[in-house]
Amino acid sequence: MSNVKVLPLLEPAVEPCCPPLSERPLTAEEAERTAVMFKALGDPVRLRLFSAVASHEGGEACVCDISDVGVSQPTVSHHLKKLKEAGLLSSERRGTWVYYRVEPAVLAAMGQLLTKAAAA
Repeated sequence: MSNVKVLPLLEPAVEPCCPPLSERPLTAEEAERTAVMFKALGDPVRLRLFSAVASHEGGEACVCDISDVGVSQPTVSHHLKKLKEAGLLSSERRGTWVYYRVEPAVLAAMGQLLTKAAAA
């Protein structure tokens, strides 16, 4: 008999950085936060790494599975660090490997930012 309890997963609340671009002009603070996110994704290697993590089975990827993007391993680590600093990825060390994941709230907020505001 096992003492293991299975706990339900809670979906994180979606807290967008700002309203859809078509709803109203961004404030200076909203534009600053949003620019950091898009600046991090403005590099082709970072965009490929972000996409590899986001599309990986199970919603997370070991660095060992995504590091084949045409640059050296230290450069991959640098780009993953920049994505984490921008709040686009989170990570967890398991033994000798680091696993990265895109938080669902991040993808939802990015999508909401770029969608057209709902008609009232």
